[in-house]
Amino acid sequence: MLAELREVGVYSIASDFSEGSPLSGLSFSASSSRRSRGLGPVPEGAVYPPPRARQSRERRKRILLVRGNIMSADTKIAELLTELHQLIKQTQEERSRSEHNLLNIQKTHERMQTENKTSPYYRTKLRGLYTTARADAEAECSILRHALDKIAEIKSLLEERRIAAKMAGVNSDNDPPRKTMRRGVLMTLLQQSAMTLPLWIGKPGDSPPPLCGAIPANSDYVAKQGDKVAARVKAVDGDEQWILAEVVSYSHSTNKYEVDDIDEEGKERHTLSRRRIIPLPQWKANPETDPEALFSKDQLVLALYPQTTCFYRALIHTHPHRPQDDYSVLFEDTSYADGYSPPLNVAQRYVVACKENKKK
Repeated sequence: MLAELREVGVYSIASDFSEGSPLSGLSFSASSSRRSRGLGPVPEGAVYPPPRARQSRERRKRILLVRGNIMSADTKIAELLTELHQLIKQTQEERSRSEHNLLNIQKTHERMQTENKTSPYYRTKLRGLYTTARADAEAECSILRHALDKIAEIKSLLEERRIAAKMAGVNSDNDPPRKTMRRGVLMTLLQQSAMTLPLWIGKPGDSPPPLCGAIPANSDYVAKQGDKVAARVKAVDGDEQWILAEVVSYSHSTNKYEVDDIDEEGKERHTLSRRRIIPLPQWKANPETDPEALFSKDQLVLALYPQTTCFYRALIHTHPHRPQDDYSVLFEDTSYADGYSPPLNVAQRYVVACKENKKK
């Protein structure tokens, strides 16, 4: 059998057709395909691998490639975590150094109060101490920004690894179908995504960028693969609704997105125009430094209703007062006398501008 395989040039998968294997008794006619490749006449009795065997081999190669990429990503993540640990240590060292200088400033002020005078000596000394304190603060801030960049890079690698595994379809045809994620698990993941959304920390004089809090994306912005968006789709009953979805791809020729419903219970893929897609915020706005990047009271928005994956129209009741706070919103609800639900909390991650008019 192996001699016949070698005769027709099938070396790489000969082991799959060795004597005693489940495929050893199978034979396939491959005359037309062989002639089309200019390989000459087919020896009588030649055995070719079945298409399914070739597909399985290609699938195994793809799985190995994905696993190799994942291992490479894991190695890079481990390196970044080591660098992050070093940056945290540097931050602590810088903070200890600055605390010593701040203590000197405090003691100098206490001496000035005791002596009840401000001499040229104290003015010169304080000027030097404050200059040093400012330099220490800038150095610590630089290290912290570098650490935040490392964290963002780690999160990006984790997301790329997840998308690669998903798009490659690493499960084989013989594997049991993947179980649908339980509702409670999905809700927990959505909450974690909202909590870990990075806070925008700009330098003095910087303005919050697009997709920070309430600031919309630029008109030419294209959401990337894996980005979460609010997508307007048609429901089973024909009505339209806004759902939480994940971007699969974008076609520049048609200006349309392909998105997946984030809710696996009704997992569907939708092809939608850009006007039916609203990118979600990529940074939280800090109410203490960038209040202009937050929605104002009574502003009409689309907000993710708690414990669901659908966006509904709502009015801002109160905006966050601290970076970790949520919005308090009033959802439109005709079952209440005033047409709005009681206040409900929704994270910045899941509140976007509503282009529709406020209901009358």
